[in-house]
Amino acid sequence: MRKLFAALALAAFAANPYAQETIKIGVITDRVGVSKPYSEPATEGIAFGVDELNRKGGILGRKIELLIEDDQSRPDISAALARKLIDQGAVFILSMSLTPATQQQQTVTMEAKTPQMTPMNSGDTLTTQLQNPYFWQTGPLGSIQIATLLAHARSKSLKRVALITDNSDLGQLLGRFFKAGLEKSGIQVVAEEVVPRGATTAAPQMQKIRAASPDAMFMAGVLTAENVLIFKAYRELGLKLPIHSSYNLSVPIYMTVAKGLINGVTFVDAYDPEKPEVKAFEAAYRKATGKEPFNLHGYGYDGINMVAEAIRRAGSTDKEKIREAMQGLTYSGVMGAKGMKYSFPEGKRAGYDPNGMVVRVYEGDKQGKVVHVGQK
Repeated sequence: MRKLFAALALAAFAANPYAQETIKIGVITDRVGVSKPYSEPATEGIAFGVDELNRKGGILGRKIELLIEDDQSRPDISAALARKLIDQGAVFILSMSLTPATQQQQTVTMEAKTPQMTPMNSGDTLTTQLQNPYFWQTGPLGSIQIATLLAHARSKSLKRVALITDNSDLGQLLGRFFKAGLEKSGIQVVAEEVVPRGATTAAPQMQKIRAASPDAMFMAGVLTAENVLIFKAYRELGLKLPIHSSYNLSVPIYMTVAKGLINGVTFVDAYDPEKPEVKAFEAAYRKATGKEPFNLHGYGYDGINMVAEAIRRAGSTDKEKIREAMQGLTYSGVMGAKGMKYSFPEGKRAGYDPNGMVVRVYEGDKQGKVVHVGQK
């Protein structure tokens, strides 16, 4: 994958050998850490979007040059990489890293007044803990995820449920939002379990959930290996209760690593395979790369195209003009339910439509049809 990123970035640069003529966009991704299953495909989507934009002439008559750095989702080095990208002339930074690392990047981008966006991160606190007017978030918030799941589950008359997550920062954050949403809806959480990172089994946690006899189980974990352990224990113990998961289950890797374990599991997603924009994106991606794209590619693709549109509307690479254009942007892209648009109304910087998520179901080992749309 590293070769793909480097090749596409080099191709974007080589198309115009004059560095001062390119528009530099920084990307902070994770190639080896815990968010690699998310970050790599999304960064591939960015690279594909840049290649597509450059073939059409770039932005404002200038080619885009990607500057890609790997922070391994580590907050202790992420801020330094943001500074490096700014020093190299990046006029915008896209973060594909975890919430704590992205928060650290913001301390730098706010001071340097450099526009920054995360196209996929779901942490609700990213735009609230630090009042950074140069930062935007277009990933589906954890609060939107649970509201969409609850809307789908409402018809099931759930009264008592179990909640399971992992001990990662994002898993704990999503777990808190899930619990708050469930309790606000009058649904009792009768079992609340955590599978620690590095565990070899989730049987003890699933045995406690079985003993509580819930009507359904909600999953808020984001660690792939630990989620697979949960599914294994679920099957081994012969449990039949419905499983409703966060959008972590939309990561395509589960179709391989959880093969035979996930049939019937419902999960929140920001991707409708029947959406016209999705079909056009997938066809173009296949033609250009020979590979099959998934939802995670779409996050990166939408992100770079929103940045391009903001620069186009700003009419220059002046960071303050880009900030103003980004804040006023309304954009319809690949991600989200049919008809969804990203926007930042009333000065807000979290731009995902609250009714833009869908619920899908695993059919066998494949991500299947949409079974619910929005929070109604």
